[in-house]
Amino acid sequence: MSNTSRSKTRLSRALGVALTPKAARYMEKRPYAPGEHGRTKRKADSDYAVRLREKQRLRAQYGIREKQLKIAFEEARRRQGLTGENLVEILETRLDALVLRAGLARSTAQARQMVVHRHILVDGQLVDRPSFRVKEGQLIHVKTRSEGSDLFQVAAAGGHAEVLPKVPGYLEVELDKLQARLVRSPKRAEIPVTCEVQLVVEYYAAR
Repeated sequence: MSNTSRSKTRLSRALGVALTPKAARYMEKRPYAPGEHGRTKRKADSDYAVRLREKQRLRAQYGIREKQLKIAFEEARRRQGLTGENLVEILETRLDALVLRAGLARSTAQARQMVVHRHILVDGQLVDRPSFRVKEGQLIHVKTRSEGSDLFQVAAAGGHAEVLPKVPGYLEVELDKLQARLVRSPKRAEIPVTCEVQLVVEYYAAR
Protein backbone atom coordinates (compact mmCIF):
# COMPACT_ATOMS: atom_id res chain seq x y z
CA MET A 1 0.00 0.00 0.00
CA SER A 2 1.06 3.61 -0.55
CA ASN A 3 1.67 5.80 2.49
CA THR A 4 -1.68 7.50 1.90
CA SER A 5 -3.56 4.20 1.66
CA ARG A 6 -1.78 2.89 4.75
CA SER A 7 -2.68 6.06 6.69
CA LYS A 8 -6.35 5.82 5.67
CA THR A 9 -6.46 2.15 6.60
CA ARG A 10 -4.87 2.76 9.99
CA LEU A 11 -7.27 5.63 10.70
CA SER A 12 -10.20 3.46 9.61
CA ARG A 13 -9.19 0.72 12.04
CA ALA A 14 -8.68 3.21 14.87
CA LEU A 15 -12.12 4.78 14.35
CA GLY A 16 -13.91 1.53 13.53
CA VAL A 17 -15.30 2.75 10.20
CA ALA A 18 -14.01 2.05 6.69
CA LEU A 19 -13.01 5.30 4.96
CA THR A 20 -12.02 3.71 1.64
CA PRO A 21 -12.89 0.46 -0.20
CA LYS A 22 -9.34 -0.76 0.41
CA ALA A 23 -9.69 -0.07 4.13
CA ALA A 24 -12.97 -2.01 4.17
CA ARG A 25 -11.25 -5.10 2.74
CA TYR A 26 -8.35 -4.74 5.16
CA MET A 27 -10.69 -4.41 8.15
CA GLU A 28 -12.48 -7.63 7.21
CA LYS A 29 -9.17 -9.45 7.68
CA ARG A 30 -8.11 -7.49 10.77
CA PRO A 31 -11.24 -6.46 12.72
CA TYR A 32 -9.33 -4.85 15.58
CA ALA A 33 -7.52 -1.60 16.30
CA PRO A 34 -4.02 -1.01 14.87
CA GLY A 35 -0.83 -1.36 16.88
CA GLU A 36 0.74 -4.09 18.98
CA HIS A 37 -2.09 -3.92 21.53
CA GLY A 38 -4.87 -3.82 18.96
CA ARG A 39 -6.04 -7.37 19.68
CA THR A 40 -6.14 -6.93 23.43
CA LYS A 41 -9.17 -5.63 25.31
CA ARG A 42 -8.62 -2.00 26.19
CA LYS A 43 -9.81 -0.31 29.35
CA ALA A 44 -13.08 1.57 29.09
CA ASP A 45 -12.70 5.00 27.53
CA SER A 46 -13.74 8.14 29.39
CA ASP A 47 -16.91 9.96 28.35
CA TYR A 48 -14.74 12.63 26.76
CA ALA A 49 -12.76 10.07 24.75
CA VAL A 50 -15.94 8.43 23.48
CA ARG A 51 -17.37 11.77 22.35
CA LEU A 52 -14.07 12.84 20.81
CA ARG A 53 -13.80 9.61 18.82
CA GLU A 54 -17.35 9.99 17.53
CA LYS A 55 -16.59 13.52 16.39
CA GLN A 56 -13.45 12.27 14.67
CA ARG A 57 -15.43 9.52 12.94
CA LEU A 58 -17.81 12.09 11.49
CA ARG A 59 -14.96 14.35 10.37
CA ALA A 60 -13.11 11.48 8.76
CA GLN A 61 -16.11 10.20 6.81
CA TYR A 62 -16.60 13.60 5.21
CA GLY A 63 -12.88 14.33 5.04
CA ILE A 64 -13.24 17.82 6.48
CA ARG A 65 -11.21 20.03 8.78
CA GLU A 66 -12.18 20.79 12.37
CA LYS A 67 -13.03 24.38 11.48
CA GLN A 68 -15.42 23.22 8.75
CA LEU A 69 -17.17 20.83 11.11
CA LYS A 70 -17.50 23.51 13.81
CA ILE A 71 -19.06 25.96 11.33
CA ALA A 72 -21.55 23.30 10.23
CA PHE A 73 -22.34 22.52 13.88
CA GLU A 74 -23.10 26.17 14.66
CA GLU A 75 -25.47 26.30 11.69
CA ALA A 76 -27.11 23.05 12.77
CA ARG A 77 -27.66 24.43 16.27
CA ARG A 78 -29.48 27.48 14.89
CA ARG A 79 -31.90 25.37 12.85
CA GLN A 80 -35.12 23.92 14.17
CA GLY A 81 -35.03 20.23 15.04
CA LEU A 82 -32.35 17.96 16.48
CA THR A 83 -28.91 19.51 16.22
CA GLY A 84 -27.11 16.22 15.52
CA GLU A 85 -29.43 15.23 12.70
CA ASN A 86 -29.27 18.75 11.28
CA LEU A 87 -25.48 18.55 11.31
CA VAL A 88 -25.26 15.40 9.20
CA GLU A 89 -27.94 16.69 6.83
CA ILE A 90 -25.94 19.89 6.29
CA LEU A 91 -22.71 18.00 5.63
CA GLU A 92 -24.48 15.68 3.21
CA THR A 93 -25.28 18.57 0.84
CA ARG A 94 -21.58 19.22 0.24
CA LEU A 95 -20.73 18.76 -3.44
CA ASP A 96 -18.01 16.18 -2.79
CA ALA A 97 -20.36 14.13 -0.61
CA LEU A 98 -23.05 14.02 -3.31
CA VAL A 99 -20.53 13.17 -6.04
CA LEU A 100 -19.64 10.14 -3.92
CA ARG A 101 -23.23 9.15 -3.13
CA ALA A 102 -24.13 9.34 -6.83
CA GLY A 103 -21.47 6.75 -7.66
CA LEU A 104 -19.32 9.13 -9.71
CA ALA A 105 -16.38 8.44 -7.36
CA ARG A 106 -15.35 5.47 -5.22
CA SER A 107 -14.15 7.40 -2.15
CA THR A 108 -14.49 10.79 -0.50
CA ALA A 109 -10.90 11.66 -1.44
CA GLN A 110 -11.52 10.82 -5.10
CA ALA A 111 -14.76 12.85 -5.13
CA ARG A 112 -12.93 15.86 -3.71
CA GLN A 113 -10.16 15.48 -6.29
CA MET A 114 -12.72 15.43 -9.12
CA VAL A 115 -14.19 18.70 -7.88
CA VAL A 116 -10.85 20.42 -7.25
CA HIS A 117 -9.55 19.37 -10.68
CA ARG A 118 -12.55 21.10 -12.26
CA HIS A 119 -14.36 18.08 -13.69
CA ILE A 120 -17.73 18.77 -12.02
CA LEU A 121 -20.48 21.22 -12.96
CA VAL A 122 -23.56 22.28 -11.01
CA ASP A 123 -26.41 23.49 -13.22
CA GLY A 124 -23.89 23.98 -16.02
CA GLN A 125 -21.51 26.09 -13.94
CA LEU A 126 -18.02 24.89 -13.07
CA VAL A 127 -17.57 24.45 -9.32
CA ASP A 128 -14.14 23.64 -7.88
CA ARG A 129 -14.97 23.88 -4.15
CA PRO A 130 -15.72 20.52 -2.49
CA SER A 131 -17.56 22.38 0.29
CA PHE A 132 -20.03 23.95 -2.16
CA ARG A 133 -23.56 23.41 -0.82
CA VAL A 134 -25.90 21.92 -3.39
CA LYS A 135 -29.51 23.11 -3.25
CA GLU A 136 -32.67 21.12 -3.91
CA GLY A 137 -33.30 20.73 -7.63
CA GLN A 138 -29.72 21.41 -8.71
CA LEU A 139 -28.07 19.11 -11.26
CA ILE A 140 -24.57 17.74 -10.70
CA HIS A 141 -22.85 16.53 -13.85
CA VAL A 142 -19.44 15.82 -15.32
CA LYS A 143 -17.89 18.32 -17.70
CA THR A 144 -18.27 17.20 -21.33
CA ARG A 145 -14.52 17.29 -21.96
CA SER A 146 -13.96 14.96 -18.99
CA GLU A 147 -16.63 12.36 -19.78
CA GLY A 148 -14.39 10.23 -21.99
CA SER A 149 -11.67 9.72 -19.39
CA ASP A 150 -11.20 6.23 -17.95
CA LEU A 151 -12.03 7.63 -14.51
CA PHE A 152 -15.55 8.57 -15.52
CA GLN A 153 -16.14 5.72 -17.94
CA VAL A 154 -15.70 3.32 -15.03
CA ALA A 155 -18.27 5.31 -13.07
CA ALA A 156 -20.70 5.44 -16.02
CA ALA A 157 -20.56 1.65 -16.26
CA GLY A 158 -21.47 1.31 -12.58
CA GLY A 159 -17.96 0.27 -11.65
CA HIS A 160 -18.21 1.58 -8.09
CA ALA A 161 -21.51 -0.10 -7.20
CA GLU A 162 -19.87 -2.94 -5.26
CA VAL A 163 -17.94 -0.66 -2.92
CA LEU A 164 -20.58 2.02 -2.28
CA PRO A 165 -23.90 2.01 -0.43
CA LYS A 166 -27.12 2.03 -2.43
CA VAL A 167 -27.95 5.44 -3.94
CA PRO A 168 -30.10 7.28 -1.34
CA GLY A 169 -33.60 8.46 -2.13
CA TYR A 170 -32.73 12.16 -2.12
CA LEU A 171 -30.73 11.73 -5.34
CA GLU A 172 -31.91 10.94 -8.84
CA VAL A 173 -28.95 9.45 -10.67
CA GLU A 174 -28.35 8.74 -14.36
CA LEU A 175 -24.93 7.15 -14.32
CA ASP A 176 -24.83 6.58 -18.06
CA LYS A 177 -25.15 10.36 -18.43
CA LEU A 178 -22.77 10.98 -15.50
CA GLN A 179 -25.25 13.18 -13.70
CA ALA A 180 -27.31 13.34 -10.53
CA ARG A 181 -29.94 15.70 -9.17
CA LEU A 182 -30.60 16.54 -5.52
CA VAL A 183 -34.39 16.18 -5.51
CA ARG A 184 -34.95 16.95 -1.81
CA SER A 185 -33.13 17.57 1.43
CA PRO A 186 -31.33 14.51 2.86
CA LYS A 187 -32.73 12.99 6.05
CA ARG A 188 -30.43 11.53 8.70
CA ALA A 189 -32.05 8.08 8.64
CA GLU A 190 -31.13 7.55 4.98
CA ILE A 191 -27.63 9.06 4.99
CA PRO A 192 -25.01 6.25 4.90
CA VAL A 193 -22.77 7.68 7.61
CA THR A 194 -21.76 5.76 10.74
CA CYS A 195 -22.00 8.14 13.67
CA GLU A 196 -23.76 8.62 17.00
CA VAL A 197 -24.59 12.24 16.29
CA GLN A 198 -25.80 13.00 19.82
CA LEU A 199 -22.29 12.30 21.11
CA VAL A 200 -20.92 14.85 18.64
CA VAL A 201 -23.41 17.41 19.96
CA GLU A 202 -22.36 16.60 23.53
CA TYR A 203 -18.69 16.99 22.59
CA TYR A 204 -19.20 20.54 21.33
CA ALA A 205 -21.68 21.44 24.08
CA ALA A 206 -19.06 20.63 26.72
CA ARG A 207 -16.44 22.91 25.19
